[in-house]
Amino acid sequence: MSKAAVIEKLEKKQLKTDLSPFRVGDTVRIHTRIIEGDKERIQMFTGTVIARKGTGLSETFSVHRVAYGEGMERVFLLHSPRIAKIEVIKEGHVRRGKLYYLRGTSGKKSKVRARIGGRGKAGEAAGQEASQETVQSEEAAATNPTE
Repeated sequence: MSKAAVIEKLEKKQLKTDLSPFRVGDTVRIHTRIIEGDKERIQMFTGTVIARKGTGLSETFSVHRVAYGEGMERVFLLHSPRIAKIEVIKEGHVRRGKLYYLRGTSGKKSKVRARIGGRGKAGEAAGQEASQETVQSEEAAATNPTE
């Protein structure tokens, strides 16, 4: 077995399998484990994914947000054990692979168009929430005959 094959085999064991699929342009909330002394807590970072780079264990993604008038950008390792969870808040429709142009923008210029219809788990979850709301409203109408 060659060195490359051994390294590849070791890396496959460390890849995360429970990641929610997301693309460049999506707004995500990353739950990061922060260790302070002997305590551990979860800190969230919400922003727009502006880039994804690499493959396998070394894959990274950049998240950009504007807070208190200052642009912030953070790069995360996708398969890092420090990342507890990645939530897709809003799916964006973009025509670029990298959204570096968002760095210097503010206001309406920094908007990313929303994807209509959705895809994957985020779209299904939104659909399930809407269907649950209609079921609940139908049940309420059935139990309340005065209307």
